[in-house]
Amino acid sequence: MLDTQVAPESAQVIPGPAEVEFFEKNGFWISPKIVDDNRLETLRRHMMFIYNENYETGRAPFSFWKPGSGSLRKTDNVHWSDFTFRDLVQDPVIGEIAAALLRTPIIRLWHDQLLFKPGLAPGVTPVPANVGWHQDYHYWQCAQEPTLVTAWVAFDDVDLSNGCMHVVRGSNHWGLVDVNNFFEQDLQKQEETMTIPTGAKFEPVPLIMKAGQVSFHHAMSLHGSGPNNTTRPRRSIAIHLMAGDTRYKAGTPADEHMNVQLFKPKDGDIFAGSMFPVLYNKLTA
Repeated sequence: MLDTQVAPESAQVIPGPAEVEFFEKNGFWISPKIVDDNRLETLRRHMMFIYNENYETGRAPFSFWKPGSGSLRKTDNVHWSDFTFRDLVQDPVIGEIAAALLRTPIIRLWHDQLLFKPGLAPGVTPVPANVGWHQDYHYWQCAQEPTLVTAWVAFDDVDLSNGCMHVVRGSNHWGLVDVNNFFEQDLQKQEETMTIPTGAKFEPVPLIMKAGQVSFHHAMSLHGSGPNNTTRPRRSIAIHLMAGDTRYKAGTPADEHMNVQLFKPKDGDIFAGSMFPVLYNKLTA
């Protein structure tokens, strides 16, 4: 790894021109701490409610982890099930940051993913919980343009020891690469078989963050993460967001995505309505 990206906790919350330029060049940006400790503790507690199938709203997430279904826990659309998570994934400050980075007046929710990497248990052989190299847009080609960004909220401090995210600097300009697999455990194998543009440099940057900070990466940014080698869990949520004018493109490999199956749009339709709530609207802010 060539360097580490760390955002000072005192940095400005809403990115200015220099921060937006950094994001557009590199494909990622880290906010200061915007989720306070009390809120984090509540989120961690409600994470266990989800895993115990204790749903405040009475509605289950779209897909959910159950014991025995794998080491890495990924649960989709927990905002359907829990009011605390709903408040977070629709947080207007996170929406305003995304709007600034995408240079768009309106930000809507695409969907969310609750993520949990367990720590090492004494006397138990560790099971990898890596996240393979992938670009989110690989799974979201049902959007006409990659006008989407992910806000990744750290519930715990993250660094190299517990499997922090790595983003490949500048890969948001590469187009889709030929190796995309969220669940691949052998990241080195992916790196060896990946074809990248001529003259491009494979430069993964570890995103070192304090609990309560939020990283933002573009839908075309190549990213992944390694194992949690500590005894503590690594807990987070990925809040996937889109520009307000994002439209459906029919006939792509992403037609199996849950947002297509549930929304059932026609080619060219804007992803809008109650399924895709507005986090931020510059015209009404």
